[in-house]
Amino acid sequence: ERVVVPSSKPYISFIGTENQTSNTVITWNNKASDRNSNGAELGTFGSATISIFSDYFCASEITFENTVVAIPGGLGMQAVALRVSAERAMFYKVNILGAQDTLLDDTGSHYFYHCLIQGSVDFIFGNARSLYQNSVLHSIANRSGAIAAHHRNTPEENTGFSFLNCTINGSGLIYLGRAWGPYSRAIYSYCDIDDIIAPEGWSDWGDPERQKTALFGEFECSGKGANTTRRVKWAKSFTIEDARPFLDMEFIDGNKWLRL
Repeated sequence: ERVVVPSSKPYISFIGTENQTSNTVITWNNKASDRNSNGAELGTFGSATISIFSDYFCASEITFENTVVAIPGGLGMQAVALRVSAERAMFYKVNILGAQDTLLDDTGSHYFYHCLIQGSVDFIFGNARSLYQNSVLHSIANRSGAIAAHHRNTPEENTGFSFLNCTINGSGLIYLGRAWGPYSRAIYSYCDIDDIIAPEGWSDWGDPERQKTALFGEFECSGKGANTTRRVKWAKSFTIEDARPFLDMEFIDGNKWLRL
């Protein structure tokens, strides 16, 4: 079924069975090219299995899934499992499963802890400010793909994706990130990266001007996919001082709203 949690309902929690995340599943199969009852295309944002518009949403030990199988090169195959368009949401031990455009991390500040996020192309995308910690980013790409597509459009926007102590594995030869917005930000720190990353690591979304403004980089990552010798020259080589703002919950002002 499709689920919408409206903005008028803050402080909603979805809680599954302890240590059995796969037993409680919310699943659907809409894609961007599907049409609603009025005949209009749903579009990517409208394809979500579950859409969160309520502030202070929390989910734990539950699975959100979109079962559409993306056809390589197919049009309208974007199929969102989870959309988060709200402030201060937390996800703990949540499986977010899909293929193309799995997680629409749209707006707001969010915390993903011990989660599994699966997809192939741009499977974490949006313009939120989010910390992904101790999570698994699992690629099911057949060939090319990408993990993150951040959409920061101006330098004034305090948004970005920080991946901390995450495991990156699966299949394909994928980018760590693509510059959906000209000022995109995506940083991987202390991550264990399998040998599935394209040597160049990052994509400018076909716009060389974005090489001057996007902030992409890695800090103290390990694994066969963490070799940075052939990364694009415009990716940043982070020092500890560069990386420090992205290394804990202060990145999302978590001290103001998270109680762990």
